[in-house]
Amino acid sequence: MKIGEKLLKELSKTYPPSSLVHRRFGRYDLTIKTDGEGNAILLFIGQADGQGNIRGERFSRRLVKDPTGKVVKDHWDNQGRV
Repeated sequence: MKIGEKLLKELSKTYPPSSLVHRRFGRYDLTIKTDGEGNAILLFIGQADGQGNIRGERFSRRLVKDPTGKVVKDHWDNQGRV
């Protein structure tokens, strides 16, 4: 599975810092883990079971900034099935 443009736009938003955010995106359930600045760094996408656990795929984000805070590298990697 690839992350499409619409989902990338959703993931580029700023969320509450250091938290888990549960959302619905189209037919998928999302769980997004954020860093201390509110950037999405971990994504679980698929179908949620009765306890809220996602059955699907896991993605991690490589976000590199220079000393001035400008984003140098922003890349999502598929980490496999969960």
